[in-house]
Amino acid sequence: MAVARSVAARAVGLLSASHRHMTALAPAAAAAGTPTALGAPRRAAAATGGRGTPFDFTDENYDKIDVLLARYPSNYRASGVIPLLDLAQRQAGGWLPLSAMNKVAKILGMSPVKVYEVATFYTMFVREPIGTYHIQVCGTTPCMLRGARDIVAAATEEAGCVVGGTSADGLFHVTEVECLGACVNAPMAQISSTTADPYVEDLTPASMKEVIRTLRAGKELRVGPQTDRPGCAGPKGKTSLLGDVAGPYCRELKADG
Repeated sequence: MAVARSVAARAVGLLSASHRHMTALAPAAAAAGTPTALGAPRRAAAATGGRGTPFDFTDENYDKIDVLLARYPSNYRASGVIPLLDLAQRQAGGWLPLSAMNKVAKILGMSPVKVYEVATFYTMFVREPIGTYHIQVCGTTPCMLRGARDIVAAATEEAGCVVGGTSADGLFHVTEVECLGACVNAPMAQISSTTADPYVEDLTPASMKEVIRTLRAGKELRVGPQTDRPGCAGPKGKTSLLGDVAGPYCRELKADG
């Protein structure tokens, strides 16, 4: 019993310390984000998490925000936190300055710490400047069994950086991530930039290197399978869903009252 009480006390202490750490960001939330255009160089802000980097959405992105928030009931604006963070990250050049998170919090009427919690939970959000192309190699079981370790090695070798690092030319950042939902096309990777997040699938070490060389040369990337495989078809071709498939629908989401 004494041991259990000791463990519980330590857990409470750790949670309290974590809460104090997150709450300590609140003064920066109040001081950051004078409505100006994105300013400071990307790498100069890395040491402070972009606290000194001013941020405001462009007029075009404010129009997109209006469209995004129309998808949610007016009393659930916080539901838009993920798409707004994604929009902010793309505008900021592939990462999220603290001031951008604060701006999202202000627009949605959320506590800044709630936005920080979302941004620090999902690996798709990056909180320091990285390369132009974020190469995310899936390392979960199906991809691992199909050679993901070799794909990671090929990516870092061709990009010229370690896992979690950025190449000297600033073009590439390589990470290993969890399942991206394309297990049938394992091994695969997602190539994120400020404009798109295409998948490259059915990779080999050679084709992974070719993908990076294509990006480096500024050429159009071949999206999807890097073999002659059509989509995710098996060796026997399409065997189900041979007729017309009804599209998705969405119920009315406007808040009552």
